[in-house]
Amino acid sequence: MKRSVKSEHDDPALMDALGQAVDPVLFHRLSELSTLVHAQLNGAHIEITLRTPFSEYPAKPELVANLAAALGAAQKGTLSVSFEVLDDMGKASLGKRLRSLEADLDAKDQVTPVGPTHTGDRPNPFNTRRAHSRVLAIASGKGGVGKSSVTVNLAVALASAGYDVGLLDADIYGFSAPRMLGISYPPMILGDTIVPPVAYGVRCISMGFFADEDQAVAWRGPMLHKALEQFLVDVHWGDPDFLLVDMPPGTGDVALSMAQQLPRAELFVVTTPQPAAERVAQRSGALARQVRLPIRGVIENMSYFATPEGTRYALFGSGGGQAVADALGAPLLVQIPLVEAVREGADNGQPAVVSDKDGEVAHAFASLAEKIVKLGPARVYRKELTVS
Repeated sequence: MKRSVKSEHDDPALMDALGQAVDPVLFHRLSELSTLVHAQLNGAHIEITLRTPFSEYPAKPELVANLAAALGAAQKGTLSVSFEVLDDMGKASLGKRLRSLEADLDAKDQVTPVGPTHTGDRPNPFNTRRAHSRVLAIASGKGGVGKSSVTVNLAVALASAGYDVGLLDADIYGFSAPRMLGISYPPMILGDTIVPPVAYGVRCISMGFFADEDQAVAWRGPMLHKALEQFLVDVHWGDPDFLLVDMPPGTGDVALSMAQQLPRAELFVVTTPQPAAERVAQRSGALARQVRLPIRGVIENMSYFATPEGTRYALFGSGGGQAVADALGAPLLVQIPLVEAVREGADNGQPAVVSDKDGEVAHAFASLAEKIVKLGPARVYRKELTVS
């Protein structure tokens, strides 16, 4: 990346203030990224020049809003922001800069990996002793229970509550998160660093960005493991409060890889209200034993349909969620109603917690997010997590 060449007319106070603005895609201050090139005050007019990786940078409005907020009430006047595009060398340098910022944090906290590292010796950011992110693995014993829509809406609910959230779509064969979040642009490649797209405050990475929706992904276990490893290590996640992992249904290679790469993960089981769902608990329990991770709670989806008058109909039966919770020895955290907004949101890229903010389903997900926060991180006892 070119060094920022400051003009002799640049205002140092403005540069310092604007440097505190956070890039909404890269999740670092502009002063840390060295992307603020120029800031000058001409009367009541403030001229700013920034460098971005691409001309169609997806978050320009949010970035301009962050610049205005960084100036605060101390500076009145109009903002004029122009953007310069980094060349390939500049993009690679920016990617290295992001990695060095992570390395600085690791060095400051004397971080050493506690699990597998990438072949390029990069540590898994969710598997170091500095890592504070809670990893929520959203799983189910079978498909067709709305696990992905639950994951997406929960992620957005947590982000709406002010938390820093990432979403890893680990359902390699049945990826759906990009469409459900309405993400219209691909990840940014900065050298050997992947910057995930952001929607509704949620950073997301998915096989859906690298394969067409109608393309079959026919991979064996080692390739699945490598894909999950790259999604964790090569992606610039920053330091989120929560990383949600949309697990593939049932048990299998991805579940085993996830447990190896994310030994601090907490399992949340999604089920439906049919009494027969208790059989799903056996599969979920088998998954928990297989990956040696704690089951923190059960989420019952499509619990009932409510008419405008308030009458509730149990279209898929009742009691299944509680039966699963009892069988697993975990609490039933929420019963999410069956509403059209969830299906519509999954199709048009507007999650129900956004499109129907005052609706019953939005309140259900807000309650679920609050309960998960109150649960606090699980204590996971694994020999690879032992401090020597």
